Amino acid sequence: MVPDPTDTTASTPAVAPVTFTLGTAADPRGFDPALVSDSESYRVTRQVLEGLVTVDPVTGAPAPSLATEWKELDDGLGYSFKLRPGVTFHDGTAFDAAAVCTNFNRWYTMPVATRGDGSSAMFKQVFRGFSDSPADSLYNSCTVTGPLGVTLSLKMRLTGFLQALTMPAFAISSPASLAQGSANVLDQTMGANKVSKYALHPVGTGPFTFTSAANEVTTMIAYPKYWGEKGQITSLKFITYSQPEARLAALEDGTLDGFDPVTPSNFDKLIKSGKQVLQRDPFSVMYVGINQTVPVMADLKVREAIAAAIDKTTLVNDFFIAGTATTAQFIPPKLSGFNNAVQGIAFDPAKAKALLAESSYKGEELKFYYPTNAARTYLPTPEKVYAEIARQLTAVGLNIKPVPIAWNDGYVAAVTSPGDHALSLMGWNGSYSDPDNFVGPLFGSPNGELGLVDPQLVSKITRARSLPNGAERAAAYESVSKQIAATVPAVPIAFPISAIALSDRVANYPLSPVLNEVFNHVTFNKPSAG
Repeated sequence: MVPDPTDTTASTPAVAPVTFTLGTAADPRGFDPALVSDSESYRVTRQVLEGLVTVDPVTGAPAPSLATEWKELDDGLGYSFKLRPGVTFHDGTAFDAAAVCTNFNRWYTMPVATRGDGSSAMFKQVFRGFSDSPADSLYNSCTVTGPLGVTLSLKMRLTGFLQALTMPAFAISSPASLAQGSANVLDQTMGANKVSKYALHPVGTGPFTFTSAANEVTTMIAYPKYWGEKGQITSLKFITYSQPEARLAALEDGTLDGFDPVTPSNFDKLIKSGKQVLQRDPFSVMYVGINQTVPVMADLKVREAIAAAIDKTTLVNDFFIAGTATTAQFIPPKLSGFNNAVQGIAFDPAKAKALLAESSYKGEELKFYYPTNAARTYLPTPEKVYAEIARQLTAVGLNIKPVPIAWNDGYVAAVTSPGDHALSLMGWNGSYSDPDNFVGPLFGSPNGELGLVDPQLVSKITRARSLPNGAERAAAYESVSKQIAATVPAVPIAFPISAIALSDRVANYPLSPVLNEVFNHVTFNKPSAG
């Protein structure tokens, strides 16, 4: 183990076991990061697997991880990577260029039986298509140029390509374990989700090795041969507490060293009791999805009425942490492409009623899906938020039918698949610092969540993502934001502030707006003498 210069016990051969226990709000959906996108699954896989690049905690820019150097080729149509030597996967096999290409080729050639329509797969959200539709895909190839050399080729420039590679979805798995775990065969279950054997036991190069996940507890242990900083934690445990009060009680009685997320109801209690509460910079958006495959939702006047009926200020003031801002667009203010001129549709119940009267809506029942038994970083109290929005929509004459689904019982799958959900309560936590990450996944290609068919919007997003950084690219995304606001395919509500609570035992926690929080960077206060 590499000695920690801040640890006064580093000179002694024996290191006392240190366990860190974190309370979470929902169970993970699976541990194959190529096939999941929820933050609880990623929270685990970030500890176990690593990508070619990671996120610089200060600048947010891509930083070395499994690749130590890279170079742009052919004006952005390719990137060459020099890989880190001497790295091993947790199963003892070597990390090398062949392993990188095995992963990229797996993602590109993933069969329909595994990925479904692929709309929730990050590979499709970044590269737009798979090998069975090569004309649609922006990915070209992965080429081994040496034992520790790789070149990735694209069919079109992707300005945010390196930033996208920082996402957990592009972490490198052991090829041997992918094969042994039949990673493309979804013949197992995890909660309400179909997963592979590999997704029950991921194998990467990260600072922690996966050990088990059962009965709402996921455990990992420190990897003794980790190439980087090993940190102080020898054992890591994530425990699901679906109720905020239970998470708070477990922190107070010492069961937990921290929990995430903090809800508004326990924020003040934590502050008053002197607990540490660390707030992340807002980098997520909470929204109401509108499914245009439900016939009446294809009527723009109905969508405009829904937007006019929602009082965003009341929602933010009553159900989010102080400092959360309302929004009329999906791209956060800190990114280029945020359009100061986009004001959206203001809260105006009278206007909402008038729009409905002019529309094709005749009182049809509208199923409104919302999650229960879970708090998300972008949606700390979903049941309360749903109840208030439903009240506001009903007040202007909409016939709302509640459809509650427990988060762990497949809420994400129900909302993102084609179905009868007219409305849905959802959010998106940004994964990397590029405007495409906020508009590409939702609006850049057809999906079951919104049932949106808007070739012009897709074309605008495709063009914007290929432009070099600068004024033209910023203007292109500003135009995208303007069109989304005008056509109302979904109603953005807020850029929520999220927070994590920690015990006094914790001296430092690697807080990250994109949730790139890897626990070998957690440090602890020295215990008091006596």
